[in-house]
Amino acid sequence: MAAQELITLQDIVRALRAAAGAGDGADLDGDVADVTFAELGYDSIAVLETIGALEREYGFSLGDEAVQEAQTPGQLLRLVAEATGSVAGLAA
Repeated sequence: MAAQELITLQDIVRALRAAAGAGDGADLDGDVADVTFAELGYDSIAVLETIGALEREYGFSLGDEAVQEAQTPGQLLRLVAEATGSVAGLAA
């Protein structure tokens, strides 16, 4: 998939689930955009794995500071949208 493809909050949730493995992490159903990764049960390693998976799948690159900047799935979506020029992704 190319970086020009619209990345949604659902894509981030899917990547979080994959990074955590089956049965790990919190329930990601519902509106999790503004829930912190810590509250969802994800540490910085899981967030780093999630970012790496998204970068590989969609062909973009976030700086190392992305793990520090993105404290929620919604904030991560905004960083991804900025990196890919996909401002429409912010509406997800």
